[in-house]
Amino acid sequence: MPWIETMRPELLDPGAEFSFTRPAGHLPLNTTSDKSRRDRNRVLTGAICALFAVTACTAALAQAPPAPSRFVVLLDAAHGGDDSGAHLGNETEKAFTLAFGIRLRSLLAARGFAVVTTRDSDAGVDFDRRADIADHANSQACLTLHAATSGSGVHLFVSSLAPVQNARFLPWKTAQAAWIMRSISLAGVINSALSHANVPVSLGRTALPAIDSMTCPAVAVEIAPDRSSDVQGSASLDNSDYQARVADALAAALVEWRSETREGHQP
Repeated sequence: MPWIETMRPELLDPGAEFSFTRPAGHLPLNTTSDKSRRDRNRVLTGAICALFAVTACTAALAQAPPAPSRFVVLLDAAHGGDDSGAHLGNETEKAFTLAFGIRLRSLLAARGFAVVTTRDSDAGVDFDRRADIADHANSQACLTLHAATSGSGVHLFVSSLAPVQNARFLPWKTAQAAWIMRSISLAGVINSALSHANVPVSLGRTALPAIDSMTCPAVAVEIAPDRSSDVQGSASLDNSDYQARVADALAAALVEWRSETREGHQP
């Protein structure tokens, strides 16, 4: 069998020919033309460059931070269908909450939230169905929207259920009890944002049939005219600027809530 030497390539210089060393007196098994060697060098150089490119892309992907998980907010426009709610002058509560919910949904979507709604039209939705939608959406914040002509500014309500430890199985009618502390924390964040926007705020606890079955931080937001305004009528319920001020404050509160939740500051 003829002797075949081991060829040792020198450091690769792209575009240059390979230089091989062999012991004197031995002839190679085959003779390769200069053109063939140049072609081979170009193919090998291209393969190495492609390998480096793939490696660099893989490293970049490995170092890229993971995409944040969806942060879901439920907007529950109260009433609907045969249930008109309160009469707000020339408008019904069901119409107001639906329109305000659509306004708030747009603000939240623009800020990267995944928004789930219990109704998008003048449809009747019972309490159990509203809670079921919230629970299946895995919502991180749930706002039930109401309106009233009494009082001033925004009234925030949290369920009056006594807090209990979270468990794998919770009674349907009192499931919110395991989330009361987080709901109180959410109400506090909303209170701060509204106060910062110079909107009067009051906080309370009461029985809330829809919210009592929700397994998420949940707050009822009841919007009333801002009677503290110095200009008569400038902060009525049908005033677009007032609605925008309240909606912007709620959106800012939820941005803060999302930040605190992801950083693990919430109980």
